[in-house]
Amino acid sequence: MRRGIPSSKLALFGYFAFLMITGGLLLWLLPTWADGGHVPFIDAMFTAVSAVAVTGLITVNTASYSPLGQSIILGLIQLGGLGVIAFSTLYLTQPRKRLSLQRRAFIREYFIGSVEYEPRLIVRNIVISTALLELALAVSLLVGFRRAGVDRPLFAAVFHAISAFCNAGFSTFPDSLERFVVTPSVTVPIMIGLVLGGLGFVVYQDVFRRVAPRGLTTRRHILSLHTKIVLVATGTAILLGLTLFSIFEWNGALADLTPGRRISVALFQSVTPRTAGFNTIPQSELSTPSVTLTSLFMFIGGAPGSIAGGVKVTTFFIILWFALGGADDQGDARVFRRKLPAPLIARATLFVIKALLIVLTSLLLLSVTESLIANQAFTFRELVFEVFSAFGTVGLSMGITSELSGLGKLVIMLTMFAGRVGLISIALGRPGRQWQNLVDYPPGEVLIG
Repeated sequence: MRRGIPSSKLALFGYFAFLMITGGLLLWLLPTWADGGHVPFIDAMFTAVSAVAVTGLITVNTASYSPLGQSIILGLIQLGGLGVIAFSTLYLTQPRKRLSLQRRAFIREYFIGSVEYEPRLIVRNIVISTALLELALAVSLLVGFRRAGVDRPLFAAVFHAISAFCNAGFSTFPDSLERFVVTPSVTVPIMIGLVLGGLGFVVYQDVFRRVAPRGLTTRRHILSLHTKIVLVATGTAILLGLTLFSIFEWNGALADLTPGRRISVALFQSVTPRTAGFNTIPQSELSTPSVTLTSLFMFIGGAPGSIAGGVKVTTFFIILWFALGGADDQGDARVFRRKLPAPLIARATLFVIKALLIVLTSLLLLSVTESLIANQAFTFRELVFEVFSAFGTVGLSMGITSELSGLGKLVIMLTMFAGRVGLISIALGRPGRQWQNLVDYPPGEVLIG
C-alpha cells in the first residue's frame, strides 16, 4: 500500500508558504516604511505570516508602514483570509479535472456542503457575498471614520472592513481601536464584521435558504444541525463573555467608563477574542480571570468553514455536550433531535487533543527562548496569552510581541502557521480509503480517572 503526503495537503501548505514568503520579501525589499526605508527582515516576515494567517500579531506597528506597505498587508490579509476556500475553488474550477473522493469529502465536510452539485455557482456566491459584505462594512466604517475626523477615511474604512471580515485584527491606528472606545459608529460595524466572518459560508447559505421567500424555493428549508450548533454556540459565547467580562472588569479596566459604555466595551471584548485581534482597551490591564476567559475564547475560535481560527465552536460544543452527559450507552450524543455518532465525538476529541499538543509545545518552546536563552522578564500569563493568540490566529497581545527575541518571534510565527494551516491539514490528511483489518486484537481494560 502506497502512503505519502496527499497532494491536496502539499498544495495547501504550498499556497500559504508562498504567500508568506512572497509577502515577507515584498515588505522587506520594497520601501514600505513610512519614512521610505526598509523594514527589518525578521519583522517583515513576521508581519507577512501574521497577515496571511489573518492573526494580527505585530512586531512593528502597522501605522509605521507607508501606504504601499499597508496595501501589501491588506492584500495578504484578503488572500490569506480566503486562502483555503480559494484553494478549493481553483481546484474545483479546473476544466476536465475530476475531484478525488478524499478532496471532495474534505471540502464538503470542512467548507462547502453541496460542492458536488454546483461548484461554480457556490464559488460565485462566495465571491459575491464576500465582496458585498466587505463593501457594506466599508461604507459603514467610512461614515464612522469621517465623523471621528480620521485621516484618509476611505482607505481606513476599506482596510478595516477587510481586516474585520477576514478576522485579521490589523489596524492602521497605532493603538488599534482604543481611540474609538466610545465611538459606536466604528466599533459596531467592526463587531458585525467579526461575527459574520466567524460564521462561515455554509451558515450563510443555510440561513438564506431558511429565510428566503417561498417563491424562491420549492419548500420551506430546515436549518441543518451544523448551522443550529454554530448559531447557538456563537450566541451563547457572546452573551456569556459579555456577562463575565462585565463582572470581572466592572471596577477594573472598565472603571473609568459610564455604565452603558462599560457594557459596550465588554461586548466588544466578548466578540473579538474568538475571531480577531482588535481591542478597545489594553489587554495588559485585564484581570487574571479576564485573561483566562480571553485565552479560552481564543482557543475555541469561530465556526468551521469560516475565516476564524481555533478548534471551532462546533468541536468545542460537541465535546462539552458529551462531557456534560449528553450521550447514551453506545457513546452517541443527541442534540436538536439529531444524533451525534460516537466516531464524530471521537474525532472532535482527537482534534482538540492535537490542538492542545501544539499549544503546549509552542508554550514550552517560547518559555525556553525567552526565559532561558534571552533572559526576558515576561510573566507566565503573558507568554500563555501570546501563544493562545497566535494559535487561535486572533492577534490580541499584552504588549510583548515586539519585545520577543528572534527565536521567540520564530516560535510565534510557526504557531500562527500551525494554527492557520496545521489543524486544517489534520482534517485534510485523513486517509481517503478505509482498509479493513483482517486480524484484530482482543479488547483490553485500563483504569482511568
